[in-house]
Amino acid sequence: MTGREEPEVRAVDGAFKSRCTRAAEVLAPLVGHFIERISFEAFSAEDSLEIALQGGPSRPDVVISLSGLHYVAIAKPPEISGCFIDEISLTHLPTTPRPWPEDAVGRLVRFDGLSELAWLRIVGPAEVDVMASTVTVYVAVGDGPAP
Repeated sequence: MTGREEPEVRAVDGAFKSRCTRAAEVLAPLVGHFIERISFEAFSAEDSLEIALQGGPSRPDVVISLSGLHYVAIAKPPEISGCFIDEISLTHLPTTPRPWPEDAVGRLVRFDGLSELAWLRIVGPAEVDVMASTVTVYVAVGDGPAP
């Protein structure tokens, strides 16, 4: 690796970390939203997971789109009456050798060449835990207050 390539890698790392930070800020106030739908595509060229969240009449609907999936876990009780969100977080997971948060360790084996990841956690009656290389958050434009 030359000295010129290293700053380019850091610039990419910084851009993805900023994207994760902005997504986390949008998602943080969504406690109380409901999971309306989870769509999972595992057998295409680009695997993906899409989570649609419904906020109610005065809160915007939100869609979280993740691709380049590395880890997915979804748990829900057999009988669920309203899949509301008690906690939601999105955390940037850097490349090696930089450390990950303690809760993330053990979910995915880290290796050289693994890209930096976005780690989405949703806690409520259903729990969603995803690590992906791409994350996009779409917020519906409406008449109600912003999240």
